[in-house]
Amino acid sequence: MLWFHPVLQALTTLLALYVAFTGLNRFLTQHLQISRPFQWRIHVQLGKLAILLWFAGFVGGLMVARMTWSVNFITGRHYQTALIMLPLLIFGYLSGIIMDAHKKPRGLLSLLHAANNITLLGLALYQFWTGWAVLREYLL
Repeated sequence: MLWFHPVLQALTTLLALYVAFTGLNRFLTQHLQISRPFQWRIHVQLGKLAILLWFAGFVGGLMVARMTWSVNFITGRHYQTALIMLPLLIFGYLSGIIMDAHKKPRGLLSLLHAANNITLLGLALYQFWTGWAVLREYLL
């Protein structure tokens, strides 16, 4: 049971890397005038899935910590980074929903969406490092 959280989050981060790659084509076309095909549906569906799985991992991490150690917030930078990610997850999801519902060329919102989600991806990669420290200290 304890390994479910890190395995799910690692797979979700790999999925998010793919979603970011698909979004790069949109960025190149919209902001740098380099024409690239953009798989809108795939980007939106997999992006929603990645953000929802990251959120599920947040909740799951809290539940696993509570069930295992009877306390939350003992993993230092790992839980602190997760708390930073939480509002970014919400913004990434909502901004994506807005852009999907009202398809049109966008400037600021699409840039904020991209910057937010690239930041999320960077934080998720940092979570590998902090999560590995948690695994070493508490499980291995």
